[in-house]
Amino acid sequence: MSETRYTRDHEWVRIEEEGIATVGISEYAQQQLGDVVFVELPAIGKSIVQGGEAAVVESVKAASEVYAPVSGAVIEANDALTDTPALVNEDAEGEGWFFRVEMSDPSELDSLMDVDEYTDYIQGLE
Repeated sequence: MSETRYTRDHEWVRIEEEGIATVGISEYAQQQLGDVVFVELPAIGKSIVQGGEAAVVESVKAASEVYAPVSGAVIEANDALTDTPALVNEDAEGEGWFFRVEMSDPSELDSLMDVDEYTDYIQGLE
């Protein structure tokens, strides 16, 4: 079973096959943003660095950067978000994923929170 890990900036990352990470924003993040109206996805082949800007999400309230939870090369972007950015609101941690990356350093996952740690973290924000 794949485990989801979270950043303090509210991105999630899930390893669904060895060395490949799927990335998106958390359910909490999409609730804070409100209705998502635009998503700017990274280009295929783009090198991203853990903690660096990887994508942009815009809502009726604000525009926010989406930071890379792990380093690597982008191998796929969720083109469905281009036509239907509201997928982020409908299923932030499922069909509303942003991109997939071939990780260059899987040990970076160790610095991220598991679901229980993340739940505690967001409860401390409220």
